[in-house]
Amino acid sequence: QVQLVESGGGSVQAGGSLRLSCAASVYTSGRYCVAWFRQAPGKEREGVAQIGRDGTTSYTDSVKGRFTISQDGAKKILYLQMNNLEPEDTAMYYCAARPGPCVEDVRATRTIYFGYWGPGTQVTVSS
Repeated sequence: QVQLVESGGGSVQAGGSLRLSCAASVYTSGRYCVAWFRQAPGKEREGVAQIGRDGTTSYTDSVKGRFTISQDGAKKILYLQMNNLEPEDTAMYYCAARPGPCVEDVRATRTIYFGYWGPGTQVTVSS
């Protein structure tokens, strides 16, 4: 059983930055596909950024150049550095993991591919 716990959310003004963290109960680096998803009110949960077992990253188009996904394998922590935040980034952010390779690029990924989820952390960006 893999447990994931997110932290680092909060309220910021547009143009600000936040760094989300996701602490895992197992070593995921090199073994799991890990990703950040987000869900805004009234919208479906969407993939934001993803790291494969080989370190390959992918991003949804709306965050490219602003968000960076990374992981500290020794500490079992997944990060999402979010810069130049926009009001449209307001959502609950979740980290997710699946053993083995990623199934799709994050732009095409689906929540059913991931069996392990954290409870989420809220990000609110005001204009």
